[in-house]
Amino acid sequence: MSGVPLLLAMHSCTECFGVALQDRLNPATPNALVFEDGRGLSNSLISRVESLLPRERWRELDALAVATGPGGFTGTRLSVVMARTLAQQLDCPLLGLSSYALMAARLSRALPNPAQPFWISRVLPRRGRVAGRYAVHDERVEELVRPRLLADDQKMDGPVLEADERVQEDVLVLLKCLGDGWAAQQSMPWQTVLPIYPTSPVGAV
Repeated sequence: MSGVPLLLAMHSCTECFGVALQDRLNPATPNALVFEDGRGLSNSLISRVESLLPRERWRELDALAVATGPGGFTGTRLSVVMARTLAQQLDCPLLGLSSYALMAARLSRALPNPAQPFWISRVLPRRGRVAGRYAVHDERVEELVRPRLLADDQKMDGPVLEADERVQEDVLVLLKCLGDGWAAQQSMPWQTVLPIYPTSPVGAV
C-alpha cells in the first residue's frame, strides 16, 4: 500500500452530520464539513457526501470510516448503512468507532491522571444512563466497555466524564484513525461494523 489513499469518514450520531476526506489530490490538508440537517439527513445524506467527494469518484475510495453511536436511531443507522454498502460494493476496508471513543482522548485531558481508566456517560431523559469505559495511552484510545445502557444501581468505578460531541473535531479524529489503520494494513472488514442502539428495542442491521 503505497501513495496517499483516498479516505472518507462520516459521523451522524448527533443532530449534525460530519463528513471528512483525505484526498490524494490535496494530501496536505484533510477537509471536514458539518451540516445541521437533523432528521432531514435521510434526504440530504448523499448530497452532503458529494459536497466533499463527487459520486463519480466514490469508486476510487481506498477505505471508509463511520461513527457507530450511541446516537439517534435514524441518523446513526443512515450513515452506518451507507458506509457498509459502499465498503461492500467497493470491496474496501471499513472502520467503525463509537462516538465516545472519538472524544475519549480529548476528554481525558481534563483528568489529573489521564492514564487512569475512566467512564464517558450521558443521562437520557426517561431512558437512563448510557456509558462506556476508556483508557488513553499516548493519545491511543482503548475501549474497555462499549457504550451501553446501565442499570440504575450499576456503579461506575473511577472518574466519570460527561459526553461532549464536537462533530467537527471528532470526525477528523475518525479520519486519522482510519489513516492509521490503513497505514498498518489492518483488515477492517465491513461485516463487523454495526450501529450502537443502547436504548432502542430494534436490533442492529
